Amino acid sequence: MAAILPGKSLRAAICVAVPLVGLWQLWTMGVGASANASLAGFELTLYSVTKVNFVFAVIFLLISAVAGVYAWHVDDRGQQVAALSYAAGALGVTLAGDFLTLLLFWELMAVASAWLVFARKEARSLRAGVRYLLVHVAGGSLLFGGIILFYGQTGTLTLQALTPDMGLAAWLVLAGVALNVALPPLHPWLPDAYPKATITGAIFMSALTTKSAVYVLLVLFPGWDLLIYMGLFMALYGVVYAVLANDIRQILAYHIISQVGYMVTGVGIGTALSMNGTAAHAFSHILYKALLFMGAGAVIQATGVSKLSDLGGLAPKMRGVVWLFMIGAFSISGFPLFNGFISKSMIVSSAGEAHHYAIMLGLLLASVGTFLHTGLKIPVFTFWGKDQKLEAKPIPRNMYVAMGLVAFGCTFFGVYPHALYVLLPFDAEYHPYTAYHLVEATQILTFTFIGFWVLRAKLAGEPYIALDTDWFYRRGAPVATALLVKPVNAFFAAGAKTRDGIASLLASNFGNPRAWFGMNKGSADAFNPDVERSPLGAGLAFILLVFVAIFASVMLLAS
Repeated sequence: MAAILPGKSLRAAICVAVPLVGLWQLWTMGVGASANASLAGFELTLYSVTKVNFVFAVIFLLISAVAGVYAWHVDDRGQQVAALSYAAGALGVTLAGDFLTLLLFWELMAVASAWLVFARKEARSLRAGVRYLLVHVAGGSLLFGGIILFYGQTGTLTLQALTPDMGLAAWLVLAGVALNVALPPLHPWLPDAYPKATITGAIFMSALTTKSAVYVLLVLFPGWDLLIYMGLFMALYGVVYAVLANDIRQILAYHIISQVGYMVTGVGIGTALSMNGTAAHAFSHILYKALLFMGAGAVIQATGVSKLSDLGGLAPKMRGVVWLFMIGAFSISGFPLFNGFISKSMIVSSAGEAHHYAIMLGLLLASVGTFLHTGLKIPVFTFWGKDQKLEAKPIPRNMYVAMGLVAFGCTFFGVYPHALYVLLPFDAEYHPYTAYHLVEATQILTFTFIGFWVLRAKLAGEPYIALDTDWFYRRGAPVATALLVKPVNAFFAAGAKTRDGIASLLASNFGNPRAWFGMNKGSADAFNPDVERSPLGAGLAFILLVFVAIFASVMLLAS
């Protein structure tokens, strides 16, 4: 509908209304609803609402509606269609009951989200969008290969937990999902593309791609020990590069990797508490990360500047944005009374209960980095740092409304965690507001603040680019181009040259067929096919004669 409706406001209303209607339908159907279909001999489950995917579907629809409010002022039909398609893809992946349906929506997500990068209409965004699309198509190919092998082994496409003894099928599926979950070293597409997407498109991107991949991990790979260590690596890797980054949205993008690392660890631990923690933290993360990207987008909308080294002194000019952004910063840092406090700690506690004490300490260390860069570095140097004398233009009111809605969600679930816990799929009791947890969080936050204040001069934004793992394959690009791309291009160029030569030869010899029989030879007038071609009846008679001859030959052979 958004593709054909006229008028910016009507399309914007559709972008808000469609996810809300979807949420109402989901809530009405409830857990247990499903729809089946047959296609080319395959039995498909187009959607199946379970306790696991219900919580993911709810937050995907909620954040899509609020992101539609944030983007209400945007008059770009392409962005609006892409955003709705992207949300539909994430919802389809989440509710899919078979691998084929999941794959189709997986690819829809890749194409639609890439458009939100292209829509920025800058040279660097176009390059990042192409790279983003190529990477996700490659990931989809890995997933597809794994699905084919899985079907060959089992004879079914029904989604089910995979085990390492399934061999290459399981590992290819894991590789495809790991790319979307931004597992280092497969992650550089994320901090490259998200800062270059449109201001409103980045809200959808921060919420949907990695969290839908987390859901797939939760369904297919629960209890895989490898994921415990992969997740811890992600948690620590993301915070290190977030501290090094200079672009405010790139800092937030790197921290997505860190926060998703907690969720991956929860999947790997595989207990009821850890998997509840993964679902709860995905829910919380979508809310506060969207709020943070909204705040960063408001800064860019008002100033046109995104580099931390070029920002500063904006607090008096953007008071509303400051307060709302800080709610997101408190939430992601795990402050009591905010939603990060009631979800992240579930995963940390589950690591301790499963006797993974080193993992628990590593996740607590990652929490320090979270408060350091997102809770302190971004707001301090953006809003209270050295005044760069930037002009802050007013931002649309709908952006404030959207930030206010998400900020309310961050606070509501932090104060009343039971509202989230009742949606969680597994039977595992957890109480976040214990004396031990409160003291632990207070100590982490206090000592991190002291460390930041002492080292604040060294933590300020610097106008450089931190090298990441993509440096290695960027360096290898010339060699790969010489070995793989140039020979292929040369082969097709030779084929095109041969084709053109044949076409030219045929044109020169068949341009005047009458000349073959000595007709019109030496004529001063050029051959005119419209004048000198045989009558239409002669051509039809010849074709009819050919068909009669063929029919007679067939009948003769048949007899």
